[in-house]
Amino acid sequence: MILDGKGVAERRNEKLKEKIDSYIEKGYRKPTFAVVMAGDNPASKSYVQNKLKASALVGIEAKLYKLEESISEQEVLNLVDELNNDDMLDGYIVQLPLPKNVDTDKVLNRMDVKKDVDGFHVINQGLLFQGRNAMHAATPQGIINLLETYRIDVTGLNAVVVGRSNIVGMPISKLLLDMNATVTTTHSRTKNLSAITKQADLLVVAIGKPKFITKDMVKEGAIVIDVGINRVDGKLYGDVDFEEVLKIAKYITPVPKGVGPMTINALLENVFKRYEENIHSK
Repeated sequence: MILDGKGVAERRNEKLKEKIDSYIEKGYRKPTFAVVMAGDNPASKSYVQNKLKASALVGIEAKLYKLEESISEQEVLNLVDELNNDDMLDGYIVQLPLPKNVDTDKVLNRMDVKKDVDGFHVINQGLLFQGRNAMHAATPQGIINLLETYRIDVTGLNAVVVGRSNIVGMPISKLLLDMNATVTTTHSRTKNLSAITKQADLLVVAIGKPKFITKDMVKEGAIVIDVGINRVDGKLYGDVDFEEVLKIAKYITPVPKGVGPMTINALLENVFKRYEENIHSK
């Protein structure tokens, strides 16, 4: 079965819009959200446009801060300070990658942790790994939301995550562990990778290599979550050889229309979470 991330995200966004509309009807302001993007990375442009479009559809007021590739690190930090001090802003993200002359960790950790709706701040990630209340990174949370929508219980499943980034691999490993899956996190130095992926009841792939996971690397009846978005000759491909793996998987996400829309929905829900906290604290 194909897991319809696009359809699930649309339904969740409709419910989110209803919640936002109910607040506005009561006289509250709109939720506010900002995106900081530096440079002209084509993938980043596409992601950002999708985020801004989705924000408008659910009633979130969104603003884009478009910075030049040549911007200095200090200028980026100055903008982060400005956004941190904006009392009318509920949350914002810094779209990655940043220009090479800018220290990504320094920028992300300069953010107000309460406005970090991407869940990348070291404090949010630390809270996640302590099992405490935290803002979860949007892609991992979107994956969890998709699994829960299809009532896929991961308890006791042998879950294998391919990739160990702080954006996807590490947080999804922790979230699945918290849901009582038995998790193996693999990476570029893993030996006999195919032998490990072949044992997975649930396989999450986030490495950025088109069609890297082939049919012979997947257990029959597995649940396959493909996080990869790779552009090849103008077409989008996931990290999984979708057409072939579809033949043996019990569930699989497509690319596009799989994890991508769920990521954006989770991001918007994170903005709304901070919005509710802000309006009720005043």
